[in-house]
Amino acid sequence: MKVNGKELAVEITGEGPAVLFVHGLGGTSNFYQVQADALAGSRTVIRVDSAGAGRSEVSDEISIDSHADDLAAVLDAAGVAQAAVVGHSMGTLVVREFATRHPEKVTSLALLGAVREPAEAGRQAQRDRAATLRAEGTVAVAPGVVANALSETTHKDKPEVAAFVRELVMRQDPEGYARNCEALAAATDPGPIDPALPLLLITGDTDKVGPPEASHELADAHGSATVEILPGVGHWTALEAAGPVTDHLLKFL
Repeated sequence: MKVNGKELAVEITGEGPAVLFVHGLGGTSNFYQVQADALAGSRTVIRVDSAGAGRSEVSDEISIDSHADDLAAVLDAAGVAQAAVVGHSMGTLVVREFATRHPEKVTSLALLGAVREPAEAGRQAQRDRAATLRAEGTVAVAPGVVANALSETTHKDKPEVAAFVRELVMRQDPEGYARNCEALAAATDPGPIDPALPLLLITGDTDKVGPPEASHELADAHGSATVEILPGVGHWTALEAAGPVTDHLLKFL
């Protein structure tokens, strides 16, 4: 789909009220395959590979703001006025910005592994990762992502999830991945979530990237959010706990 002067990979399945899925850094729309399959029987499911990620082309300017505006353009191009929006990891910053910039398009918000605005050490880590990607490619960063972002339980009991995460990372375009790392390094907090907007937060109890405290902070500021902390789960929430995440989304929606 051509939006905002760039070609994005967009999948639309099912019929009914729309749900828009937004992946995180190093991910693609396939991160949500289980949830998309479950929802397509009663919902119009829209999945986007963000600019520079997955099957979408690398664009000159990639930022949290540009990703948010791309989502608005995707909905417009698809003829969808409003959608429930689900974001993961860096995608939680994107969808929060989307809800701030285009509130009329968002009916509810679900955040998986919600992350904070990066601290300076985190910003430098993302800039360093971008430099590594440009110099050595995805093979140099994939082992660290797999080792650090999945829970011990997942490594032990679900090695196929670790293999899939490695594949997601390895299949990224190095330059596109680098530019998205830099987008995260430059990210700022999108501001408060509208208390009138239904909000669901799901994260793992061992998530080091989007820790439970971050979700609780957002929930406390919102005032009426639902928070679900999943035991034995790390940062790749929808893969490590595919069944529970799907159940919570079905209930919430």
